[in-house]
Amino acid sequence: MNELYSEIENIETFSDYELVQYLQNGLVSCSTGGVFSNKIYQNIRIKLIQNKNIVMYLPQWIKTCRDIEQFWGFIKIKFSTYAERRTYIWEEFSELLNFLELRTTTPIDDVIIFDESHIHEQWKKALERKKVDPEGAITTVRALIESLLKYILDEKKITYNDNTDLSELYKEVSKSLNLAPEQHQEQIFKQILGGANGIISGLGSLRNKLGDAHGKSKTNIKPKERHSELAVNLAGVMALFLYETFKEQEKI
Repeated sequence: MNELYSEIENIETFSDYELVQYLQNGLVSCSTGGVFSNKIYQNIRIKLIQNKNIVMYLPQWIKTCRDIEQFWGFIKIKFSTYAERRTYIWEEFSELLNFLELRTTTPIDDVIIFDESHIHEQWKKALERKKVDPEGAITTVRALIESLLKYILDEKKITYNDNTDLSELYKEVSKSLNLAPEQHQEQIFKQILGGANGIISGLGSLRNKLGDAHGKSKTNIKPKERHSELAVNLAGVMALFLYETFKEQEKI
């Protein structure tokens, strides 16, 4: 019993990658004639489900199998051989492990969480791509900002044209949230809010210049990781500011 508690305590120090790998190996053992502690399974399962950064990558059956007995009931019916069960579990966790293995975080990565799932999905996609696919990351954050602006306008029942330029969408949103520079008297606020408008316009232009949404000539400049890092971080900060301002005003 003491060994079990010691093992559970050690899990508290695991990284996300180590935790998922430990769970995968335990489930492979359980489904191929070995054992896996129900206490440890439940402990890891709760940690992963509550982690908003990775829950979308978890196999659906992890969310429905609340203890190891339910998992065993699921896997023994789904596949009859050890080889099939082992391969299935490896495949089910491969996307999550690949994401965690490649993932590099900055201070804002774990802070920015959007309640609207489709917006949060775009944010996580941008984080995934910023290192391995700078062009794709720049295109994704532009789509993130556009989706968020349209979401706010839809919620406020403000009409717009689907083909409206990003900067024009932002102008409508900023006015509705009292974030337009002309709505303030203090010079410092006018300066900061004017800069915010410049960031949104710049992200739209950057996507046209460096993103992967359009065909490029052979002389076109290829963005580097530092470019996508800048674009993703700027977009994340702006999106979070707009989203939280909108949510705060909705409470009033």
